[in-house]
Amino acid sequence: MKAIVAVSEDWGIGKNGRLLFNLPKDMMYFKEKTWGSTIVMGRSTLESLPGKKPLKGRESIVLSANTGFTVDGALVVRNTQALFTVLKSRLNEVFVIGGESIFQLLLPYCEAALVTKVDAKPEADRFFPNLDKLPNWFISEQSEEIKENDLTYRFLTYSNRAVLEFTG
Repeated sequence: MKAIVAVSEDWGIGKNGRLLFNLPKDMMYFKEKTWGSTIVMGRSTLESLPGKKPLKGRESIVLSANTGFTVDGALVVRNTQALFTVLKSRLNEVFVIGGESIFQLLLPYCEAALVTKVDAKPEADRFFPNLDKLPNWFISEQSEEIKENDLTYRFLTYSNRAVLEFTG
């Protein structure tokens, strides 16, 4: 399982239920990496997607403890045990796409994180864990700088030296 996220200099990922950045090349990167995969998200992330609907070309799993929550086109699971049971049967790649609490919960189970690191620090109210300060995480790949919409960023791959196994 991998996480995929765009972050600011201080690891911000969102504000008021919206992404911090509009970067078409990053959106294409996200689409290319996740197409045909299983994506895992929380309810708020699903509701932030266009039309509040699951993304096309991917199997969507929504982790939500809200027993009344359902959504057409996505599998809703209520806890990590149910999620891990489902994921054990998946042969395709699995990506965690957010939000903040889902990243915090599932990051220890991720073998890698695909991080778009933007050289900007807009105000944020949602954050991704700072992988530079976590001892088990290290940068294993990085792209050249990209300039778009008056912003500079690069694609980084962080690898996890101590991946937790699914239990349940």
